[in-house]
Amino acid sequence: MMKIDFGREVCGELNTADRREWLVTNGIGGYASGTVSGALTRRYHGLLVAALKPLLERSLLLSKLDETVQYGQQLYPLYTNHWTGGIVNPLGYLNLESFTLEGTIPVWRFACADALLEKRVWMQHGKNTTYIQYSLERGSSPIALSIKALVNYRDYHGNTVGRNWQMQVDAIAQGVCITAFPSATPFYLLGDRGDLTAHHDWYEGFDLAVERYRGLSDREDHLHAATFTVTLDRGESLTIIASTESNPSLDGQTALQAQRDRESQLVNIWNSADYLKIDTKSAPDWIEHLVLAADQFVVDRPLPDRPDGKTIIAGYHWFSDWGRDTMISLSGLTLATGRPEIARSILLTFAQYLDRGMLPNRFPDAGEIPEYNTVDATLWYFEAIRAYDAVARDDELLRQLFPALEEVIDWHCRGTRYHIHLDRDGLLYAGEAGVQLTWMDAKVGDWVVTPRIGKPVEINALWYHALVVMAAIAQRLGKPHERYDNLAEQARNGFQRFWNSSAGYCFDVLDSPDGNDATLRPNQIFAISLPMTSPPTPLLQGEGSMKSLLTPIQQRSVVDACARSLLTSYGLRSLPPDHPNYRGLYGGDAYQRDGSYHQGTVWGWLLGAFVRAHLQVYQNPMQAHALLQPMSHHLKAGGIGSLSEIFDGDAPMRSRGCIAQAWTVAEVLQAWVFIEQYRKSKH
Repeated sequence: MMKIDFGREVCGELNTADRREWLVTNGIGGYASGTVSGALTRRYHGLLVAALKPLLERSLLLSKLDETVQYGQQLYPLYTNHWTGGIVNPLGYLNLESFTLEGTIPVWRFACADALLEKRVWMQHGKNTTYIQYSLERGSSPIALSIKALVNYRDYHGNTVGRNWQMQVDAIAQGVCITAFPSATPFYLLGDRGDLTAHHDWYEGFDLAVERYRGLSDREDHLHAATFTVTLDRGESLTIIASTESNPSLDGQTALQAQRDRESQLVNIWNSADYLKIDTKSAPDWIEHLVLAADQFVVDRPLPDRPDGKTIIAGYHWFSDWGRDTMISLSGLTLATGRPEIARSILLTFAQYLDRGMLPNRFPDAGEIPEYNTVDATLWYFEAIRAYDAVARDDELLRQLFPALEEVIDWHCRGTRYHIHLDRDGLLYAGEAGVQLTWMDAKVGDWVVTPRIGKPVEINALWYHALVVMAAIAQRLGKPHERYDNLAEQARNGFQRFWNSSAGYCFDVLDSPDGNDATLRPNQIFAISLPMTSPPTPLLQGEGSMKSLLTPIQQRSVVDACARSLLTSYGLRSLPPDHPNYRGLYGGDAYQRDGSYHQGTVWGWLLGAFVRAHLQVYQNPMQAHALLQPMSHHLKAGGIGSLSEIFDGDAPMRSRGCIAQAWTVAEVLQAWVFIEQYRKSKH
């Protein structure tokens, strides 16, 4: 079993242990997450954040468990709490001997004299059920374990002030049922042994340092609803179950084995994916961790006519599923992990949301009408289809999607929302005041930080790519393809307008309200990295080919420019440090954070495209692997076992934003596979 280990050198240093976070998920949008120290530092931390209407209505139910061990005549607190006023009490992290991530299961080992108590947390796949298991691995006499359960009931973005809120806490067999208010979903805290006492005491003033850094409310209250007590002899265990199910299984060992078996199966599926044509069994452990991390983003999105529908959570803790992120991530999360059937389900699920030739940008948490403010999600959809078909050769899917894809091209040619339309030079124009349409989409109130109105470089690389894919699909299905060939050639010819010969790289946007934008940004890298296939793989299985948008000399010049000014250990900066608008630190309130989001902040997902472009230009797989290597170290930093959304542009490039981001994991994993496929093709 893959492991990431920390000893007291991390666990015993509070600032370090607070900054390392863990995550477990349930496949329907729910999760559990916290810190190595056990202290709450975010509003998003909790042992049960349930998706009450999967994958929506994510709600914090079980906040934390505060454990105390009595061993002999000595009391050992195992928990740590930060309180308002800068108080830390108790200092349970000092009793933490080690922390291990076993696959995706976090494990704490607490040393109390010669006693060693292990704690594990995992979730049941497909259910809003969290298991927390305590096992006495060592000790010369029994221990008495007392555990306070602190609960809540709020939207996971929210904040609770307890005051006079009276929840209903009812004693039931082996636990309690908690009803926060009459219309609330009841949830249950159960133990497989020991005694339980119901309580109703508000613990006020938990201090949330990360929320303060993000300019948000940094104080929270939680309700002490129950106390579990048990005496454990060496070799014995207690399992506490938090669930929205009225009758979850109380068999902790069976539930734990089911989770381990599922993770083993995911790795076995990856190792059995012959279409990858690489030796996955010799992959380094950190790549196997990414295979498991990839699964955490794949969740159910059931529809009336597709109850098995799937989608991708863009990032934890706070994102739902976004069209752009889903299509960018699809290949790395599903195809690079040996699960093309998941990719197919996602493609069909999103096809039902096509409207006026566009995929939604995001699905709001509360289930409102999807928002369509994206010009690139639909274009990435073509790449996702191409990547899927390259491994599956699925004529049935292509025939099913073809009419909708025809409409997409037609809408873009004649014009759809937000002035998105084909211009006379063969390039795609997009944008209007007050709307953000590309992935550089930060907006605060009415302020669009990087509007990019006009003809963005990556949008037109994607447009050309989509036309070539469309021509290949039409040819495969025996349908007229000449129109798409002609449109693609027009786009390719028009793309030369992006070349800025005086700078030695591409304009970022053409024909903006202020003219051509010569700012050096990472978006041009996609003109080299698309399509995302290894050299011997055709565009579709048996059909199509793609000509380069840039000459070999131009490609090298772009890669070198990005390497000199934008490349960091963890991805590409969104703006070079010598630009007057550059911001090297990401933090503060919403205005400050969004103002720096695409003005220097490093984006991990861009590393994948850069590595593919670098490999194409320099044809050196050893250098390409070296560019990915820092991410193996980052697996031990922010979100343990996963990869973060963003990083500061200034050294030491501390991770920010989501602790686990779908497209970062997907692109790094996809890039590693790409390099290995390249190496094998050369041999």
